[in-house]
Amino acid sequence: MPVIEATHVRKQYGDHVALKDVSFAVERGEVFGILGPNGAGKTTIVECIEGLRKPDGGSVSVLGHDPQRDRALVRQKVGIQLQESALPDNMKVWEALDLYSSFYDDPADWRQLLDEWGLAEKRNARFGKLSGGQKQRLFIALALVGKPEIAVLDELTTGLDPQARQETWSLIEGIKDKGVTVLLVTHFMEEAERLCDRVAVIARGSVAAVDTPEGLVARVGAGQRLQFKPSAPVEDAFLAGLTGVTAVRRTDDVVEVSGDGDLLQVVTSALARRDVIPRDLSVESASLEDAFVALTSDSQRVTT
Repeated sequence: MPVIEATHVRKQYGDHVALKDVSFAVERGEVFGILGPNGAGKTTIVECIEGLRKPDGGSVSVLGHDPQRDRALVRQKVGIQLQESALPDNMKVWEALDLYSSFYDDPADWRQLLDEWGLAEKRNARFGKLSGGQKQRLFIALALVGKPEIAVLDELTTGLDPQARQETWSLIEGIKDKGVTVLLVTHFMEEAERLCDRVAVIARGSVAAVDTPEGLVARVGAGQRLQFKPSAPVEDAFLAGLTGVTAVRRTDDVVEVSGDGDLLQVVTSALARRDVIPRDLSVESASLEDAFVALTSDSQRVTT
């Protein structure tokens, strides 16, 4: 049985339809990512899962419970880090953990969480004096102080520098290692590729696709891109007619060839037969970002 199940969820604010039809299921123990452009409905569906918003239609189940009807029970089992989180600047780290632990029937030992999340030395530091990375460590610890079965992390690394972001990713991997299911909302493709077992892509209030990051790349048929400067003129039509080539573009003197299969060998062999050398040759494999752009473009038909 999925630990989270959204079925044909709809939500509207006045004339604005935030969610048209959102369905997906999250399995126990996985890191499940939610991706989408700004305004796609990511935060709205997460707030419905958390019980902060009531859907206008469809249903949401969390650990077999309705997050609206069984709100108190669900909140004992779900740890939440909101998109915009803050504490009073003068609150000390230990005070925040001690306060949050009082909200739960069977909390974790917050003193142990201080050690586990690298906050022991900041025990008496005030929130306003913490760095961005230290604040995120604290928010993760606060989300885990209730010993949740599910942790919801909404745009956790937005605004962090690259080093702090990498450190936070390691923390999220540590959460999964503890057996906690993670629902991760992000707009960083690299973050989703590294952390997520599966991803739901939301576009214009509907689910465009649910799959592994690798599966999403394969689903949109994205392959490789070759970029080079030909040593002699070569026609676009010639390159476009090669096996596996799907597109040919030029920018000044640089040719970009996109396609699939054994693209590198096909193109370089064809150029060699014409005594053309592909100078400054670079090969770029398709990424989750390529799949994301394809799935969220206005021309893409939305499917589940």
